[in-house]
Order: sequence, then C-alpha cells, then structure tokens
Amino acid sequence: MVNVVHVVVAGDIGGAERLLVDLASRPAETGAEHAVALLTPNERLKEMFERAGLRVHDGGPIRENPLAYLVRSLGQRHVTWIEGVLRRERAEVAHLHTLGSHVVGTRAARRAGVRILRTEHHVQYFVDPSSAAFTRWSLRRVDRSVAISRYVADFVAKVAPFAASKIAIVRNGVDAEHFAPQPAPARDAPVTFVVVCRLERWKRVDRVIAALAVLDGPRLLVVGDGSERPALMRLAARLGVEHRVEFRGYQRDPRPSIAEAHVAVNASDDEPLGLSVLEAMASGRPVIAFAGGAMPELIAPGERGWLVRERTDLALSAAMRDAASDVERALGMGRAARAFVEAECRIERMCQQYGAIYRELAG
Repeated sequence: MVNVVHVVVAGDIGGAERLLVDLASRPAETGAEHAVALLTPNERLKEMFERAGLRVHDGGPIRENPLAYLVRSLGQRHVTWIEGVLRRERAEVAHLHTLGSHVVGTRAARRAGVRILRTEHHVQYFVDPSSAAFTRWSLRRVDRSVAISRYVADFVAKVAPFAASKIAIVRNGVDAEHFAPQPAPARDAPVTFVVVCRLERWKRVDRVIAALAVLDGPRLLVVGDGSERPALMRLAARLGVEHRVEFRGYQRDPRPSIAEAHVAVNASDDEPLGLSVLEAMASGRPVIAFAGGAMPELIAPGERGWLVRERTDLALSAAMRDAASDVERALGMGRAARAFVEAECRIERMCQQYGAIYRELAG
C-alpha cells in the first residue's frame, strides 16, 4: 500500500473535496492508505472528511482571501506544519487538491522528500492574475498532474506547455450504486428542473432563473449554498417566479431532489467537468448545459441531453422549453445518460487510475 497524504488548504465543500473522499475511502481500489492535511475556514469540511472515516490532521482555522493566500504561500508556518504531517505519516505521495495547497504543499513535500501529485480540478487559477504565477511555479515542480477532463488537460498544456508531458487525464467518477437510477416523477407532477452546485457567481444559476421566467409552468429546485444565494433569491422575486423556484440549501445527499426533477441544468460557461452533472446522469436524468468546457465530453445532444451553443438566457430557455415539451423523451435520454456513466465514469475506474499513478510515483 502506498502512503498518500491529501493536502487541502482553503478548501470548501465542492467537487474537489468530494473526489478526495471518494479516493480516500476506497483503499482497495487505489492501493493506498490515505490521510488528510487540512487547513480551512470551513469547519463543515473537517466534519465531512471525518464522517467519511478519514484520518484528518487539522491545522486549525485559516483566513481565505488574497492577502492570506500570499502570506501562507511565502511564509514558513504552514509549510512547516504540512511537512510535519508528511513525515509523521511516512508519506510517499503528497496529493494536492486546491489552489491554496499548490505552493505550500509543493514546498512542504520537497522539504520532506515526498513525490508530488496535483489534480487540476479547474482552470481559473491559471487565468487569475493573483494566482497564475504561483500555480505555474508549483506545476513546474510537481512530479505528475491529473486533469479531470480532456478540456482541462488541453487548457493546461496550452497555457503551461512545460507541463504537457506530466499530465494524465482521469475523469471524476461516480458511485453508480449510490447514485442509482431514480424512478420517474409522478405523471401529474409539474415539469421540474434541478440545479445542484455551490451558489457562486461563476456557476451562473442566475441564468437558469432568468430562463425559467420565460416559461409558463415548470419549476426549479436549487440545491446548494454559497455567497450568491441572497442575490439569486432576490432575482427570483424580481422576475416573479419565487413561487416556482425552491432554494433547498446545501444537502449532504442530493438524490431526493434529483429524483423529484425531470431534467438537470448546468449553466456554467466552461465547466471543467461537473461532478453534479455526472451524478444527475447516473440517477437517470438528462442534462441541459452550455457547449463549453468539458460538457461536450459528457453530453451527446439529443441522446443524453441538450448542449446550448449560444451563451444567453434566451438560448437556455429554448432548451428548457424543448425538454419540458416531452418529458417521456427527456426520461429516455436519462436512461442513455445512465448507460454512459456505467460505461465511462464509474468510481471504481477512477480509483484504479489514480492507484496506478500513486504506485508509479512511489516507485
């Protein structure tokens, strides 16, 4: 078994953290023993890891803002603490998951003589001027990098060509038994769409609400929490659809909400992969998404959902209207979406691919 320490700094409850849980809770598939070095302002993240049975080294609460990121990256305190965790765990691989972990995790692992794996969960930190230089510094020094989609791999290779040879593609996987096919909603139920995501600006849930306002009848379930929630609630009220939009907040288990819906929606411009998209597909629901990022890798238009070419509220509304016009056809697409996940995106496959990289790095 390979000793792996996952480094999470300034993380939140999102796709990256859920992938970590999936990996660390399956030692048989990954061939590794897992621990977590955690520095976060969110106490719920620690609770999530501990609930999954992970061994968590908690470095205490930290602040999450550009100045705090700069101080941590250039300072010694947190680097020394992470180095100590790596040494106590006799780590063979340090697995970095968040932007906040890139510099401090790389520095700590190099001081401890530990091989470094970095997962590229998105591409924003390569284009943000406040983080681009720091993340490139780290990427030059890691041993391997995993991109969660072909889109992410191609983007990283373009903006950081020096890293092209060390990038592997491992698509996020879904527990297909946990996210089993859900029965269709009742025949007399109103057409229902669902969005499952963190409510942050780049997820563009405002577009879904605006698109819904053009339609008569359908309702929308919004599952998740974040800084944009108050603004989104105000938007629904201003557009007169607050009675058709239900904000359900963060849910540890989104399956009941997915089961209640006919179709899932993702409105991000360039979604790097979208774990919630895969979970909806595994549950037997088709997905409407913009044709950017990794969405064309998952959604075959007319077969597993709808790809919206124009990034406008009106174009999104047209796809939602088409989906609502024939729910039987939509549910048939959902069955095809489930078949795709079973063939291409099972969690066992993802864990085995990461396991092969862990063994390679450990030598």
